[in-house]
Amino acid sequence: MELRHLEHFVAVAEEQHFTRAAEVLGIAQSGLSASVRALERELGADLFVRTTRRVRLTEAGRALLTEARRTLACAAAAREAVKAVGGLLTGTLRVGTEQCMAAIEPVALLADFRTRHPGVEVHLVQAGSARLLESVRSGELDLAFVAGVAPPQGVRLEPLTEEPMLLLCRPDHPLAGAGGAVALERLAGEVFVDLHPDWGSRRAADAAFSAAGVRRQVAMQVSDVFTLLDLVTRGLGVAVVPRPVTAKPQAATLRAVPLAAAAAWRVGVATSAARRPGAAAQALAAMIQHPPC
Repeated sequence: MELRHLEHFVAVAEEQHFTRAAEVLGIAQSGLSASVRALERELGADLFVRTTRRVRLTEAGRALLTEARRTLACAAAAREAVKAVGGLLTGTLRVGTEQCMAAIEPVALLADFRTRHPGVEVHLVQAGSARLLESVRSGELDLAFVAGVAPPQGVRLEPLTEEPMLLLCRPDHPLAGAGGAVALERLAGEVFVDLHPDWGSRRAADAAFSAAGVRRQVAMQVSDVFTLLDLVTRGLGVAVVPRPVTAKPQAATLRAVPLAAAAAWRVGVATSAARRPGAAAQALAAMIQHPPC
């Protein structure tokens, strides 16, 4: 089994299309098809169900995908380690992040990293923490900044910081002037806006209300913090958010109200527990642990 066969297989699996995969790889489609067929013959199993519009993984293909990504990551890490001995860090670094990580600014960190290591190609993905953790587990990402979600088996989580969750509402809301922390039971009749369920802050809020035995109505779900703040500003609902969100300029006209017995919003760095990180990922991890002055 050759590494290039695995690279070709992973590209087709990710693109779900032979033509697009061939374009990504920069090879002829006929050569790509022949490579995948050779891999299928060697393994004695069909890896894809082929149609005229797209391809999808068979059960055997799904089983191979995780191992193929792990094998390719290990091979890349080996190449990077050898080059690092000569003082030149190269390769590819794939990082994921949620919005508003509070304890760390991923974009600023990656900009500093690129300045220090211009030979490394950096890719950044923004998504909810649940999706990011799965991408780390499967080998699609080298590491990810996540919050509010327990890691799945095969993923290691290094804690960074912890923040309280607060109620965010308009100044004219009845709870805007509440003295002291508000019990979650008082929010039972409120209409909420929130992020989608795979985002860490949503999961932390859901966990807090569930633990309190309070059922809440989430009327609107969005994919970014700034839209959420706009919805609250326009009076379309209240939100339960991590404290750093309340400090954003877009929240300047809103009121942040402490909550009693609310779950904490925990931020951490997720890496694979099943494979050794490459030299680039190790260098970034070192920068996180020991930030430059």
